[in-house]
Amino acid sequence: FDTQNKSSQQLIESSRKDAYLADITYGTNNEFGFDYLRDNMVIQSEQLSQRNRNFAIVDEVDNILIDEARTPLIISGPSQQPTDLYKKVNQAVKQLQIQEDFEISEKERTALLTEDGISNLETLLNVENMYSQENYLLAHYVENSLKAHYIFAKDVDYVLSNGEVVIVDEFTGRLMPGRRYSEGLHQSLEAKEQVKIQQESITYATITLQNYFRLYNKLSGMTGTAATEAEEFYKIYKLESVSIPTHKPMLREDLNDLIFLNESYKFNAVVEHINNLYNTKRPVLIGTGSIEKSEQLSLLLKKQRIPHQILNAKQHEKEATIVAQAGRLGSVTVSTNMAGRGTDIVLGGNPEDRDSNEWQKEHDKVIELGGLYIIGTERHEARRIDNQLRGRSGRQGDPGTTQFYVSLQDDQMRRFGGERIQGIMNKVGMDDKPVTNSWVTRAINQTQIKMEGHNFDIRKHLVEYDDVMNIQRSIIYEKRMNILSNNNLKIILEEMFTKELENIIDTLYEEQSYNNSNTSVLSVLSEIEKILPEFQKFIPTNYDNPDQIITAGLEYFEKLYTEQFIENQNFIELQTGFMLRIIDSVWVEHLTTMQNLRESIGLQAYGQRDPLVMYKRESRNLFDIIISKIGQGISQNIFNVSKIANLKGYKSQPKISQQNSNQIGSVNSSPRIGRNDPCTCGSGKKYKRCHGS
Repeated sequence: FDTQNKSSQQLIESSRKDAYLADITYGTNNEFGFDYLRDNMVIQSEQLSQRNRNFAIVDEVDNILIDEARTPLIISGPSQQPTDLYKKVNQAVKQLQIQEDFEISEKERTALLTEDGISNLETLLNVENMYSQENYLLAHYVENSLKAHYIFAKDVDYVLSNGEVVIVDEFTGRLMPGRRYSEGLHQSLEAKEQVKIQQESITYATITLQNYFRLYNKLSGMTGTAATEAEEFYKIYKLESVSIPTHKPMLREDLNDLIFLNESYKFNAVVEHINNLYNTKRPVLIGTGSIEKSEQLSLLLKKQRIPHQILNAKQHEKEATIVAQAGRLGSVTVSTNMAGRGTDIVLGGNPEDRDSNEWQKEHDKVIELGGLYIIGTERHEARRIDNQLRGRSGRQGDPGTTQFYVSLQDDQMRRFGGERIQGIMNKVGMDDKPVTNSWVTRAINQTQIKMEGHNFDIRKHLVEYDDVMNIQRSIIYEKRMNILSNNNLKIILEEMFTKELENIIDTLYEEQSYNNSNTSVLSVLSEIEKILPEFQKFIPTNYDNPDQIITAGLEYFEKLYTEQFIENQNFIELQTGFMLRIIDSVWVEHLTTMQNLRESIGLQAYGQRDPLVMYKRESRNLFDIIISKIGQGISQNIFNVSKIANLKGYKSQPKISQQNSNQIGSVNSSPRIGRNDPCTCGSGKKYKRCHGS
């Protein structure tokens, strides 16, 4: 906001850095998360935008910290993985037969091949063993293709827009352009829909919203539907949930659910009820579970010639207009979950569009009719999503009515509660007539509680895995930030050189069975010179004890550090940039390795081993390896950087201006370094193949 003219409350344009320097910074969750990742990819401290994370207030906190908890924010680049295999696998999978070749678990949302299915696929793909080492990627492609065809549905989980597969948010019903399913699933969907298959990507940086917000010293938030998730908020985030009474008494009437035998009976009853409400001019909002269902209901309303508005991800541009008029007399609005969260529907329509007296008359008339009527055409797997839809009615003391129509063919009923509810229905006896009873509604609520517990267990399990990666990310980013700000730089380098000196001596002593001969001493000194240039000129010739050599090496390190980092700072920007590039390249490689480990670790269960324990053990070993790689890469070249740069006539570059501080830059070396010259990092590669790439 314009601090010079607070009364105007006008938004003014500012850079990211300026925005974060304000006392209070407003923004979207994704933008904050991506800014954090970008800050941990920059190579100059002037490019940083965020400050320390102190206090976060998250709006619609259940949506962000629970629904979006498993969705990672990813900064990535294109991979060179070929896309032809997706098409080949897609053609083969289309020829498989359900039950014979594979089985579907709707509850787990998985498709598993049978032995016959594996044999048929091997014939179709012309391979001897689909699970052999040389075909290890094939099984992954097949699994994704089965999900794409038989688990993920068009106009439910995704839509086609301008020749692209665009994900639909299951909790809000909105499109999420730019977001893609990971691990090749999105490519499998593109192959299924016969659109251009985009390259898989390599992850450069990633974090979940859950772990990003856990970085804050204090975390809070607000939502109208936290009570049902109070246990998860406390166990995962240590957040207490407090219910605040409504501003005015609640007058809304929540009717018991109507249970139907099948979907056809249900929708016929919904249309009949809508027609009755339309004839009385009472406004009605109908909530549907997917784009497909909203369009199906729209067709039925058109047959009955009931005027209505449809609001789903395909009409998102008209959302504000449609919602603003959803409370007018005779208004019928069919919507997905888009209108279910945070939408304020004013009875009588938007008062700003009309004369105040005219609006007041219509407002009073709608209240007289009983307010906005909410019809839910199915139950969601989480009670709070249903509660969000209910909350569109009966706001600020207005009257209202809500009722849910449920059939035993609904996805959630079939997946989790169908058998129990079916047993109740058999006792009651039913055909096309609905059953409504408080104990039936309670049975459905119990089914939802069971589903919520199931999903909570999944999220809690994933948190345990993600926490491992989060610890490693924190260590790498802290090391990176210290180098970027020249904070504790000497300590960081000294630790690396100490480790490398110990490794060199331990390795050579073991290989040569060290016997104090001059030959062995010279070989040790020769190896040390690779990380400490001209070390043999510094060390006395009578040093032959390992501890003496390490002590001398650290003394020589102190001398070189003073000369290159304190007395002569001409190349410090180049040196820190080099160190950051080493860390980044090793970290990117590690992210891919960890992703592959996460995908395969479940197989450990077949050997009676806990996959989580094995994952922690393997990831620790992998992390130790990359820490060693970073130490080797930096220590073997850091004191050669300035020497090579001096020979090439490198001149330090001006600092990046604040206007460009929100963009990620790269090491800007002198144009005198030709593309075919040796790289300044001392790797021995051509500049164009190394840091010039």
